[in-house]
Amino acid sequence: MPWWGIAAVFGAVLIIFTVIYYIGKNKHPFKRALLSMSVGGATLLAVNLSSGLTGVFLPVSLLSIIVSVAGGVPGVTLLLSLNLFF
Repeated sequence: MPWWGIAAVFGAVLIIFTVIYYIGKNKHPFKRALLSMSVGGATLLAVNLSSGLTGVFLPVSLLSIIVSVAGGVPGVTLLLSLNLFF
C-alpha cells in the first residue's frame, strides 16, 4: 500500500472519531480523537517493548497498526487474543 493510502486510512479514522466525539457532545472532539488514537498506538508499543519480559509479541504490520489505532486498547487486546488462539 502506498504512503498516501496509509495516510488516507489514518485520516479517515481521525475524522470518524472526531464526528463520534462531536455527536457525544465532548468539548474538544479533535483533541479527544487524537488522544484515543495515540493511546492505541502506545499500547501496541508497550506490548512489544515488554515482550522480553512477558514472552508476548505482536508482529508490527500495517493491519496491526490500523487495528490498534482504530480500536485503541480493546483493539490491542483483540490482537493479543487472536495471537493466543491462532
